[in-house]
Formats: sequence, structure tokens, C-alpha cells
Amino acid sequence: MHIARQNETKVALATLILLIYTVSLSVASSVVKSAQNKRKILNTVSIITLGVGIYEDADCTRAISGIDWGTLEPGSNKSVVIYIRNEGSSSASLMMHTSNWNPSDALNYVVLSWDREGCPIKVREAVEATFTLSVSANITGITTFSFDINLMAST
Repeated sequence: MHIARQNETKVALATLILLIYTVSLSVASSVVKSAQNKRKILNTVSIITLGVGIYEDADCTRAISGIDWGTLEPGSNKSVVIYIRNEGSSSASLMMHTSNWNPSDALNYVVLSWDREGCPIKVREAVEATFTLSVSANITGITTFSFDINLMAST
């Protein structure tokens, strides 16, 4: 009877140790996944303009030359509002594209969109534009990137 009780105690203790081990692995896995998703990604984004000026204020008194997205995380989206003024001599439509991605494969994980493609803009008129930068949750091997936004007024 005494040996049976010792065996039951050993089995119960082994079961408890196995349970603690399993829970520990589960917690560790969650922590690692969380840490991977919290990677910080630094960036530099310049804006090259043709026929337009870009500003941080609606009165177009504070010109800017780029967008500071801050530190990004995989799976994140950030939006920034800027003001675009037609500084050409005729009405035009706004157009945007990106270039000079560094590293070049960042283009596979980072997407820039905006809400003013093809927007008509009169001479000296300013419009508010929202740019949104989306970083894929699957981004790997990239801790910093840069690119240029090419923004122009096309007649």
C-alpha cells in the first residue's frame, strides 16, 4: 500500500511538472511573438515637388521637405496630413509616385497611399492631403528604410 501511494505521488508530481513546463512554453512563445511584432522600424521620407509647395499648416506658412512618420511597427498604419499649394501658373491635377527605395525590397512591405490623386487644383489654391503609410505585418530583415515621394502638378 505504501509503494502504491509513493507511485501515485510520483505520477502526480510528474504530471504537475509537465503541466508547469507546458504553461511556461506557452507563455514564452507568446512573449517571443509579441516581441517580434513590436520591432521598431525607422524611416526617412523626402518629398520632391514640381509645381507645388508642401506645408504643415493650412495657411501655407510652414514649408516642409519630408514627412516624419515616427517609429513604425510591423502591421501598423500611420496617416499624416499636409497641405499642397499650386505654385505654378495654371490650373493642374495632382499626381504622386514614389522612388529611390532603400533598401529596394522595402517596397514589397511598405505601401504609401493618399487621397488626392488626380485632384484638380487652381493657381495658388491649397488643398489638404492625407498620406497613409502601411507596413506589412510580414516585414522581415528591414529595420530602417527611406524613399522619396514625388509630388507634382500636371497640366
